[in-house]
Amino acid sequence: MGNTLWFLLETVGQLLATACLLRAYMHWLGIASRDPIGHFVIAVTDWIVKPLRRIMPVTHQIDWSSLMAALVVSVLLAIIFVMLAGLSAAPVFGAVVLTAVVWLVQWSVFLLIIVVIAHAVLSWVNPHAPIGPTLDALSRPFLAPIRRLIPLVGGVDLSPLVLIIGLQVILAFIQNSIGRFLIG
Repeated sequence: MGNTLWFLLETVGQLLATACLLRAYMHWLGIASRDPIGHFVIAVTDWIVKPLRRIMPVTHQIDWSSLMAALVVSVLLAIIFVMLAGLSAAPVFGAVVLTAVVWLVQWSVFLLIIVVIAHAVLSWVNPHAPIGPTLDALSRPFLAPIRRLIPLVGGVDLSPLVLIIGLQVILAFIQNSIGRFLIG
Protein backbone atom coordinates (compact mmCIF):
# COMPACT_ATOMS: atom_id res chain seq x y z
CA MET A 1 0.00 0.00 0.00
CA GLY A 2 2.84 2.41 0.81
CA ASN A 3 4.46 2.13 -2.62
CA THR A 4 1.16 2.66 -4.41
CA LEU A 5 0.27 5.64 -2.25
CA TRP A 6 3.73 7.16 -2.76
CA PHE A 7 3.48 6.62 -6.53
CA LEU A 8 0.14 8.44 -6.67
CA LEU A 9 1.25 11.30 -4.43
CA GLU A 10 4.56 11.69 -6.24
CA THR A 11 2.87 11.72 -9.64
CA VAL A 12 0.27 14.32 -8.67
CA GLY A 13 2.83 16.44 -6.80
CA GLN A 14 5.37 16.26 -9.58
CA LEU A 15 2.80 17.21 -12.23
CA LEU A 16 1.50 20.14 -10.15
CA ALA A 17 4.97 21.45 -9.31
CA THR A 18 6.05 21.07 -12.93
CA ALA A 19 2.95 22.96 -14.10
CA CYS A 20 3.87 25.77 -11.69
CA LEU A 21 7.42 25.81 -13.07
CA LEU A 22 6.07 25.89 -16.62
CA ARG A 23 3.81 28.81 -15.67
CA ALA A 24 6.80 30.75 -14.34
CA TYR A 25 8.87 29.90 -17.42
CA MET A 26 6.08 30.97 -19.77
CA HIS A 27 5.79 34.26 -17.87
CA TRP A 28 9.54 34.80 -18.17
CA LEU A 29 9.37 34.21 -21.94
CA GLY A 30 6.26 36.40 -22.26
CA ILE A 31 4.14 33.64 -23.79
CA ALA A 32 0.49 34.61 -23.78
CA SER A 33 -1.81 32.53 -21.64
CA ARG A 34 -4.40 32.38 -24.43
CA ASP A 35 -2.73 29.51 -26.26
CA PRO A 36 -3.81 25.92 -25.41
CA ILE A 37 -0.79 25.12 -23.24
CA GLY A 38 -0.93 28.40 -21.33
CA HIS A 39 -4.66 28.09 -20.77
CA PHE A 40 -4.24 24.56 -19.39
CA VAL A 41 -1.32 25.48 -17.13
CA ILE A 42 -3.16 28.46 -15.66
CA ALA A 43 -6.32 26.41 -15.12
CA VAL A 44 -4.38 23.71 -13.28
CA THR A 45 -2.27 26.04 -11.11
CA ASP A 46 -4.52 29.02 -10.36
CA TRP A 47 -5.80 27.57 -7.08
CA ILE A 48 -2.31 27.49 -5.58
CA VAL A 49 -0.69 30.46 -7.34
CA LYS A 50 -3.41 33.09 -6.87
CA PRO A 51 -3.29 33.10 -3.05
CA LEU A 52 0.50 33.46 -3.20
CA ARG A 53 0.13 36.47 -5.51
CA ARG A 54 -1.17 38.48 -2.55
CA ILE A 55 2.16 37.92 -0.79
CA MET A 56 4.51 37.86 -3.79
CA PRO A 57 3.42 39.95 -6.73
CA VAL A 58 4.60 39.18 -10.24
CA THR A 59 7.48 41.29 -11.51
CA HIS A 60 8.15 42.00 -15.16
CA GLN A 61 10.53 39.07 -15.50
CA ILE A 62 9.89 36.63 -12.66
CA ASP A 63 6.66 35.03 -11.47
CA TRP A 64 7.73 34.50 -7.86
CA SER A 65 4.34 33.15 -6.78
CA SER A 66 4.48 30.32 -9.33
CA LEU A 67 8.04 29.45 -8.28
CA MET A 68 7.04 29.50 -4.61
CA ALA A 69 4.02 27.30 -5.36
CA ALA A 70 6.32 24.76 -7.03
CA LEU A 71 8.65 24.87 -4.02
CA VAL A 72 5.77 24.46 -1.53
CA VAL A 73 4.44 21.43 -3.42
CA SER A 74 7.93 19.94 -3.60
CA VAL A 75 8.62 20.51 0.11
CA LEU A 76 5.26 18.98 1.07
CA LEU A 77 6.04 16.00 -1.14
CA ALA A 78 9.46 15.61 0.52
CA ILE A 79 7.84 15.71 3.98
CA ILE A 80 5.31 13.07 2.91
CA PHE A 81 8.15 10.97 1.53
CA VAL A 82 9.93 11.08 4.87
CA MET A 83 6.73 10.17 6.70
CA LEU A 84 5.92 7.27 4.37
CA ALA A 85 9.52 6.03 4.45
CA GLY A 86 9.24 5.71 8.21
CA LEU A 87 12.74 6.98 8.87
CA SER A 88 13.69 6.36 12.47
CA ALA A 89 15.29 9.76 12.94
CA ALA A 90 13.53 12.77 11.48
CA PRO A 91 15.77 14.50 8.94
CA VAL A 92 16.76 18.09 9.38
CA PHE A 93 14.29 20.44 7.71
CA GLY A 94 17.16 21.84 5.64
CA ALA A 95 17.72 18.39 4.12
CA VAL A 96 14.03 18.19 3.26
CA VAL A 97 14.15 21.61 1.57
CA LEU A 98 17.36 20.72 -0.27
CA THR A 99 15.73 17.50 -1.47
CA ALA A 100 12.74 19.50 -2.67
CA VAL A 101 14.97 21.93 -4.57
CA VAL A 102 16.91 19.08 -6.21
CA TRP A 103 13.61 17.48 -7.21
CA LEU A 104 12.52 20.80 -8.75
CA VAL A 105 15.72 20.94 -10.78
CA GLN A 106 15.20 17.37 -11.95
CA TRP A 107 11.57 18.04 -12.82
CA SER A 108 12.61 21.15 -14.75
CA VAL A 109 15.04 19.07 -16.80
CA PHE A 110 12.35 16.43 -17.41
CA LEU A 111 9.96 19.19 -18.49
CA LEU A 112 12.48 20.56 -20.96
CA ILE A 113 13.11 17.09 -22.38
CA ILE A 114 9.38 16.58 -22.91
CA VAL A 115 9.00 20.01 -24.54
CA VAL A 116 11.93 19.37 -26.90
CA ILE A 117 10.69 15.90 -27.87
CA ALA A 118 7.12 17.16 -28.40
CA HIS A 119 8.39 20.07 -30.49
CA ALA A 120 10.62 17.83 -32.61
CA VAL A 121 7.91 15.23 -33.22
CA LEU A 122 5.25 17.84 -33.89
CA SER A 123 7.50 19.67 -36.35
CA TRP A 124 7.66 16.49 -38.43
CA VAL A 125 4.10 15.21 -37.97
CA ASN A 126 2.01 18.40 -37.88
CA PRO A 127 4.06 21.60 -38.11
CA HIS A 128 0.92 23.76 -38.16
CA ALA A 129 -0.56 22.43 -34.89
CA PRO A 130 -1.95 25.10 -32.52
CA ILE A 131 0.59 24.27 -29.81
CA GLY A 132 3.53 24.34 -32.24
CA PRO A 133 4.43 28.02 -31.73
CA THR A 134 4.31 27.62 -27.95
CA LEU A 135 6.56 24.55 -28.01
CA ASP A 136 8.92 26.40 -30.33
CA ALA A 137 9.03 29.42 -28.00
CA LEU A 138 9.64 27.18 -24.98
CA SER A 139 12.48 25.23 -26.60
CA ARG A 140 14.10 27.96 -28.72
CA PRO A 141 16.24 29.51 -25.92
CA PHE A 142 17.92 26.14 -25.40
CA LEU A 143 18.11 24.98 -29.01
CA ALA A 144 19.30 28.24 -30.61
CA PRO A 145 22.88 28.14 -29.22
CA ILE A 146 23.24 24.50 -30.28
CA ARG A 147 21.90 25.30 -33.75
CA ARG A 148 24.59 27.94 -34.15
CA LEU A 149 27.27 25.31 -33.43
CA ILE A 150 25.88 22.28 -35.25
CA PRO A 151 24.78 22.69 -38.88
CA LEU A 152 21.95 20.73 -40.47
CA VAL A 153 23.01 17.22 -41.43
CA GLY A 154 21.26 16.11 -44.58
CA GLY A 155 18.51 18.63 -43.91
CA VAL A 156 17.95 17.27 -40.39
CA ASP A 157 18.28 19.44 -37.30
CA LEU A 158 20.28 17.47 -34.72
CA SER A 159 20.09 20.16 -32.04
CA PRO A 160 17.16 18.50 -30.17
CA LEU A 161 19.14 15.25 -29.96
CA VAL A 162 22.24 17.06 -28.70
CA LEU A 163 20.19 18.97 -26.12
CA ILE A 164 18.45 15.84 -24.87
CA ILE A 165 21.78 14.03 -24.50
CA GLY A 166 23.17 17.02 -22.59
CA LEU A 167 20.10 17.09 -20.34
CA GLN A 168 20.47 13.36 -19.68
CA VAL A 169 24.08 14.00 -18.61
CA ILE A 170 22.85 16.71 -16.23
CA LEU A 171 20.26 14.33 -14.78
CA ALA A 172 22.88 11.60 -14.32
CA PHE A 173 25.16 14.08 -12.55
CA ILE A 174 22.36 15.18 -10.23
CA GLN A 175 21.31 11.64 -9.45
CA ASN A 176 24.85 10.32 -8.92
CA SER A 177 26.50 13.23 -7.16
CA ILE A 178 23.85 15.00 -5.19
CA GLY A 179 21.24 12.28 -4.83
CA ARG A 180 23.21 10.17 -2.39
CA PHE A 181 23.35 13.03 0.13
CA LEU A 182 19.61 13.64 0.13
CA ILE A 183 16.63 11.77 1.53
CA GLY A 184 15.28 10.83 -1.94
